[in-house]
Amino acid sequence: MSFPLLTATAVLPALGAVATAAVPAARRTVAKWVAFVVSLGTLALALVVAMRFDPGGDRYQLTESRSWIADFGVRYELGVDGIGVAMIALTAVLIPFVIAAGWNDADPVEGEKTGRSWRPTQGFFALILMVEAMVIISFAATDVFLFYVFFEAMLIPMYFLIGGFGDRAHSRGEDEGAKQRSYAAVKFLLYNLAGGLVMLAAVVGLYVVTADQLGEGTFSLQQIAEARASGELTMGTNVERMLFLGFFIAFAIKAPLWPLHTWLPNAMGESTSPVAVLITAVVDKVGTFAMLRFCLGLFPEASAWATPAVIALALISIIYGALLAIGQRDIKRLVAYASISHFGFIVLGIFAMTSQGQGGATLYMVFHGISTAALMLVAGFLISRRGSRLIADYGGVQKTAPVLAGTFLIGGLATLSLPGLAPFISEFLVLVGTFSRYPVAGIVATAGIVLAAVYVLLLYQRTMTGPVEKPEIAKMPDLRPREIAVVAPLIAMLIFFGLFPKPLTEIVNPAVEHTMSDVRKTDPETAQSDAEAAK
Repeated sequence: MSFPLLTATAVLPALGAVATAAVPAARRTVAKWVAFVVSLGTLALALVVAMRFDPGGDRYQLTESRSWIADFGVRYELGVDGIGVAMIALTAVLIPFVIAAGWNDADPVEGEKTGRSWRPTQGFFALILMVEAMVIISFAATDVFLFYVFFEAMLIPMYFLIGGFGDRAHSRGEDEGAKQRSYAAVKFLLYNLAGGLVMLAAVVGLYVVTADQLGEGTFSLQQIAEARASGELTMGTNVERMLFLGFFIAFAIKAPLWPLHTWLPNAMGESTSPVAVLITAVVDKVGTFAMLRFCLGLFPEASAWATPAVIALALISIIYGALLAIGQRDIKRLVAYASISHFGFIVLGIFAMTSQGQGGATLYMVFHGISTAALMLVAGFLISRRGSRLIADYGGVQKTAPVLAGTFLIGGLATLSLPGLAPFISEFLVLVGTFSRYPVAGIVATAGIVLAAVYVLLLYQRTMTGPVEKPEIAKMPDLRPREIAVVAPLIAMLIFFGLFPKPLTEIVNPAVEHTMSDVRKTDPETAQSDAEAAK
């Protein structure tokens, strides 16, 4: 039996979480280094996964399959296609930066409570590693039930990260801040649990359908796909649509897609900046990834049926999120609403049903993760210096902290998809893919680009430019070496992939072709001509 590389990639951070939590309370620094070293080890394994993956080979590679709950047809099945490889790599790349950026976020604060720490450092870093383990398993699972278990399980550590380790930068008292963190954590949990319950009903329904037609129930994605291709498994139109909706609602909440998005601004606003990155750059990507793998893979006819409605919701998310971002007074909530707009682009690309759109959506997931991490982490460094999330409390930062202002600008320009930075490639592909099949939707989505420029440039103008009028800004220190070490590699990746995206496109494109085959779609002639011209 070959070495279980995917299992090892997920198990290492899980074991690291246990080891980090076991470090004695007085050895906080040791716990931090254990978590950081484990995250680097996970990154090394993820890079091995990427190098072992052959884009021209089988659809699912590095596969593992073992019986788990045999009586119910549940198996421990893992495998990755190009999209899964890209998402595992994104997760493994970002976690070390999340840990390094949050190095001091869970340390005790003198005067809080009784003077003793109520923010156990070891627990903070252990929870981050546990989330990483569960997300990696979710990206690799090819058994629907196995995916569902970890799709839901990751809510538990995220709940404690949001509610137990919230943002300290607010003007409220400690009790009011704790209430807001608790509210945000409970709202996050209830929304996602509700979606999970709907999905559970659909998972059970899928098992009943396979048991009825195949003689034995199964949750295996590959087995179901093969049975559908051979004609052994057929779903009635109404049954398939109901099952699709059960899966899609859960994924739309996780994504999040309008109108199921309202938990995100609260969760990101009340979290520390590294945890906010974990939410929107890592955890939320499970929802859009699952739309590609499960909604389109399991229910192609229902996906085609739902496409007009989903595109409409995506367009609303794009415009609504951007408009609310423009009106925000809170820096972190602005980034949260901007992310809602960006997730609208991702969903639009997925359901445009073109290879350009789906390829662009996959790249968008990766590049949005990197750009949001850069912007949010720099914003976190800014907020920690001033002690406020309100945009009005800033102004003239570029005069006292030019490196901080410069990195903030690059993160913002990446967020608005400036040509030359990585997100531009993905957004361009999404729009090209959408225009070729749904030109009106493409035109509406283009308005989101203009609105993104408005909220990003207004944010920079109000916080970084102008005279230094506040004494807290006049004595604000610039980025420290640790903070530069966190931000610089993210900016380097944005520039590198903005100029040379080929390493990712070569991995992603074959997987997109398989997905297009699942839904029995081919590119419109104009899109095919564009692709041939690009070659």
